[in-house]
Amino acid sequence: MKNHISHLIFQSRFYSNGIHLKRYLKTCCLFLAVVSCSNFIEVDAPKNVLISETVFENASTVESAMANIYYRMREEGMATYGLSAHLGLYADELDYYYADFNLLSLYTNSLLPENSIVLEYWKNTYSIIYATNDVIEGVTKSTTLTVEEKEKFKGQALFIRGYLHSLLVSLYGDIPYIKTTDYIENNTTARRPKNDVYQSILADVVLAQSLMTTDDPTGMSVIPNRSAATALLANIYLKLENWELAEHNATELIEAFQLEPDLNKVFIKDSKETIWQFKDDLITSRNTFQANQFIIKAIPGQTYSLTNTVLDAFETDDLRRSSWVGSFTSNDGLTTLYYPYKYKASLSDKESLEFSIVFRLAEQYLIRAEARAHLGNVSGAKNDLDVIRNRAGLEATTAATKVDILDAILQERFVELFSEQGHRWFDLKRTGRDGDILGAYKPNYQPTDALWPIPETELEINPKLRPQNSGY
Repeated sequence: MKNHISHLIFQSRFYSNGIHLKRYLKTCCLFLAVVSCSNFIEVDAPKNVLISETVFENASTVESAMANIYYRMREEGMATYGLSAHLGLYADELDYYYADFNLLSLYTNSLLPENSIVLEYWKNTYSIIYATNDVIEGVTKSTTLTVEEKEKFKGQALFIRGYLHSLLVSLYGDIPYIKTTDYIENNTTARRPKNDVYQSILADVVLAQSLMTTDDPTGMSVIPNRSAATALLANIYLKLENWELAEHNATELIEAFQLEPDLNKVFIKDSKETIWQFKDDLITSRNTFQANQFIIKAIPGQTYSLTNTVLDAFETDDLRRSSWVGSFTSNDGLTTLYYPYKYKASLSDKESLEFSIVFRLAEQYLIRAEARAHLGNVSGAKNDLDVIRNRAGLEATTAATKVDILDAILQERFVELFSEQGHRWFDLKRTGRDGDILGAYKPNYQPTDALWPIPETELEINPKLRPQNSGY
């Protein structure tokens, strides 16, 4: 691995902290601006009851509460803002040039339980889960919402609860599964075995899927519906190696959506293949954090760049290389760096052109290809793989055996899904290849790095979260 640590450009940490402060203040402003049910812990009991009853009297106020949940998911780290960059650093997708100790710890696989990113992901995600439980309990008790309204909102909240727990368990392993707003119970709950957590996730998402419809009233795939739940189920069944159900759910989506033929339109807000995405924020119309994070505008001054591992993964004539990878050359002409260029529109643009995509159809083809290969349907797996390859201007795969086709699918996932939602890291981890690949690439990588540490402050607050993950 290239050693960038000795070449770090030490810029003011005040600037970095200022950015987080601005985002925090904007979140607070929005929180006050909308009717929210995300946290009543510090509210007097009578007022708590009054607010809860008011929120769940009609659909519009519940929609405001759900809008706040989606806003927090977009703004507070794990769901969109952080995973792509942070897990790109943790795996082999991104090189790092800046001076933030917490990000540097990710890049060098030297996490500590005190790392602020480790803590923020845990706390923010469980806080949003608390908000979903508010909605589930509130709509269940409501006497004024219609049955259809109750099912719609409960389905959305169950889906979000399952989705967020799926991210937590992927990072931290055994975790609590939180299903109540009883904060005393939540603060004294114990971690549950990973397999039990996945069963709870599946129960939530399967129920959500049954309550949701495939309608998309926004026309922009920004409110999760049955299709989003189906995409999450396909992803989870893949991780659990339930190949039949992974294939089944992926097929449902492949039959309902279509790939965007133009690679340059895959990440625009009205892309044909988007299953679920996060809309721009509720204060101003803008574009994605991803473009703002990744696009290099000056050298020195860059934070991330793509590793040679990513660049070398593309085959000759792969159109994704020219469409989804950008470059910037320093003024002296001596340094050229490459960056993810899937999202191209700036946050400062006045018009929202791109939203942050969570699920898209290409992944479902690759999920079904992998499931079919494990089920012995090598020809079907090859067909699905070639759909993605052909769109990228590549010829059909030459892989012929089950082992070869599985290797080819993992490689295709790398070049198709790079810098998206931590797919590379999760793929290496679930296939057991993280040790071999990252161990050879990163001097500090250890098998115990497959799990992040439980935040130290959380262990102090709740001893039932012990023992700490091995290696920390």
